Amino acid sequence: MIWRTEVLDQLDLYWDHHLMPRLAGLTDDEYLWEPVADCWSIRVGGDGRASLDLRRPAPEPPPVTTIAWRLCHVAFHVLGIRASAHFGDGSLTLETASLPVTAADGLEALHEHYHAWRKGVLSLDDAELRRPIGDVEGQWGERPMATLLLHVNREVMHHGAEIALLRDLHRARFA
Repeated sequence: MIWRTEVLDQLDLYWDHHLMPRLAGLTDDEYLWEPVADCWSIRVGGDGRASLDLRRPAPEPPPVTTIAWRLCHVAFHVLGIRASAHFGDGSLTLETASLPVTAADGLEALHEHYHAWRKGVLSLDDAELRRPIGDVEGQWGERPMATLLLHVNREVMHHGAEIALLRDLHRARFA
């Protein structure tokens, strides 16, 4: 259980002392700001439903993404859908998710899915950390659950740093 604790401590430290302070006061203008042409973002379709710009495989080079895109990627792809699949009923998918189009709603979703992921990780014992992740993670299904925990931490930190940089660039536009 020491490794579960270490992995959660790492994520919590980043969350509490780096990411959340950098997201304080996030505005809708920042959330949806497109710093260059052809950014990927969140778009509301004719049916009133929001979706992420996404294409598989991603084009080369991949497009620049907005804070909204990155925040939703972390909240849903990285944390929420995985928490649902591994620790819940599996009902949260990109098709069932209601993607947030405002900064406040985006932050609320991020918090909700972070806490669901964290609660699930807390429930794991040493044997569960060593068991295969399972088919839900595709080609990585045979890797141990501990590998997924480390991957999630890396994704949250990686995309969190990108979000912080986009906020810096947004602020510096008129400085």
